[in-house]
Amino acid sequence: MNVTAIKDLLFRIADDKLIYGHRNSEWIGIGPVLEEDIAFASMAQDEVGHAQAYYELLHQLGEAEPDQLAFMRAAGEFRCCQLVEYPTDDYAFALIRHYLFEIADKIRLQELSHSRYRPLAELAQKIAREEKYHQMHAQTFVMQLGKANEESNGRLQAALDQLYPIAFGIFEPTVHSPVLAKEQVQPLEDSLMKAWRAETEQFLRQCGLKVPSAANFIDHFGGRSGKHTPHLPGLIAEMTEVISLDPQASW
Repeated sequence: MNVTAIKDLLFRIADDKLIYGHRNSEWIGIGPVLEEDIAFASMAQDEVGHAQAYYELLHQLGEAEPDQLAFMRAAGEFRCCQLVEYPTDDYAFALIRHYLFEIADKIRLQELSHSRYRPLAELAQKIAREEKYHQMHAQTFVMQLGKANEESNGRLQAALDQLYPIAFGIFEPTVHSPVLAKEQVQPLEDSLMKAWRAETEQFLRQCGLKVPSAANFIDHFGGRSGKHTPHLPGLIAEMTEVISLDPQASW
């Protein structure tokens, strides 16, 4: 198998998880209700743990240890999609991103569970069981708030209008994507994207939301090649504030 292509995929997934987890952790202590404060804290912990597991696979393929991969790279070296980089100071924004990302993750994990790269397939099977609760949480609250009243529906709709085209960046292909598909490590990103669109668009309509145009989705590509929003460097600096004081320290 093409190790370079597998590493490319693992970096993309792991970086998504790490940054997404840290953004979700921003709700700790300020959630709209106590239950949501706890829920987002728990899900954030899960996502960072999943990132560590993917980084461990990279370490087994010759890359640095997980902590170094997570905390000792510059923003331009990250391969996360741009969707996960945005701050989450609005609950409707956080919830819609949560739903769009979790369904994409579910579809990817379903395919990776059958990957010919067995370490990845085994990890995907384990993570898929844990992620099931994230998906249930996202679907439950989007449905409830989408149908609750005019205000909650309108706030979700505004967030969806902003985030839907950005979410296509999850499926941004790289030069390694055809190799991964040929070697049956993972299907083409376009195939995953079509399955995601079919599921999310049907569900969002059931919630009373209008699916916005995504004609400009390619404008939000770039994350997989290190082109990020202005939000990422600040988050990286915040994440690495402690370790940067003494990178050689043992904890």
